[in-house]
Amino acid sequence: MGAIAAKRIWVANAPCSWGVLEFEEAAPPPYGPERVLDEIAETGYEGTELGPYGFFPTEPEALREALERRGLAIAGAFVPVALADEAQHEPGLREALTVARLIAGAASPKAPLPRLLLSDDNGRDPVRVRHAGRVRPEHMLPAERFRTFAEGAERIARAVHEETGLKTAFHHHCAGFVETPQEVQQLMELTDPDALGLCLDTGHYVYGGGDPLEAIELYGTRLWHVHLKDCSQDVAERARREGWDYFRAVREGLFPELGRGGVDFPAVVEALKGSGYRGWVVVEQDVLLEAGSGARLPRNPKESARRNRDHLRRLGL
Repeated sequence: MGAIAAKRIWVANAPCSWGVLEFEEAAPPPYGPERVLDEIAETGYEGTELGPYGFFPTEPEALREALERRGLAIAGAFVPVALADEAQHEPGLREALTVARLIAGAASPKAPLPRLLLSDDNGRDPVRVRHAGRVRPEHMLPAERFRTFAEGAERIARAVHEETGLKTAFHHHCAGFVETPQEVQQLMELTDPDALGLCLDTGHYVYGGGDPLEAIELYGTRLWHVHLKDCSQDVAERARREGWDYFRAVREGLFPELGRGGVDFPAVVEALKGSGYRGWVVVEQDVLLEAGSGARLPRNPKESARRNRDHLRRLGL
């Protein structure tokens, strides 16, 4: 049934739009799971990603019930693994399988199947954090470590599919070891296209130096998941000029609401439709802090989610 449901593009959001972030485990979530789900549904989305494991229910039936009660479906789940370190492959595999079992068991028969979104353990390497948006060859992994990275990603993807039937898409990300178009292409070339797909994130691809339209054309049917994120050209240029690290750039508004940055979303949507892409596109509105506030709180995430959804509706999604 999931394959039948995937005859069109479905639109989801994610807990990170409410400040619930996978890479800030020590920070308490600013909003609870019930409120996040309520507001995702109330602002017109059809699904949600999982967010950090444990934020939503970890029993498949409980998760599915919480979603179905609001007319939502599970769209995917993000799993970061330090893939350049072979010692992290086995614990990463265990974590990926735990998450994959949950979202597979909670999947709706009326919606596209969710994707396991594998990623580097972004934001941990100080060199890549410092040079995000302006990565040079000397900042990249040497060939041997990149092969280790690719082998770990493919191993995890195969295990997830064998046990749960779910496909894995790799999420490139700034401040990780797969950020630039060159690194994305290298990973795709080193992995089996039947085992590992790509999660294209429009905002990260732009800040990493790429053009999402070129990525859609290049990877075509290997695009198994899409994150729609804008990228401010002005903030990106200032971040590069003044040497901001990744987290400073995000705090300064690197990823604004859809339509307020430099990503050509009308062209992106048309390109996705023209490529035959079907399944989930997910809005990820990175946290925008209240002006002058030291608090880690988004600026009215519900209204931001509503504006983003309205923008996509105007584009035919």
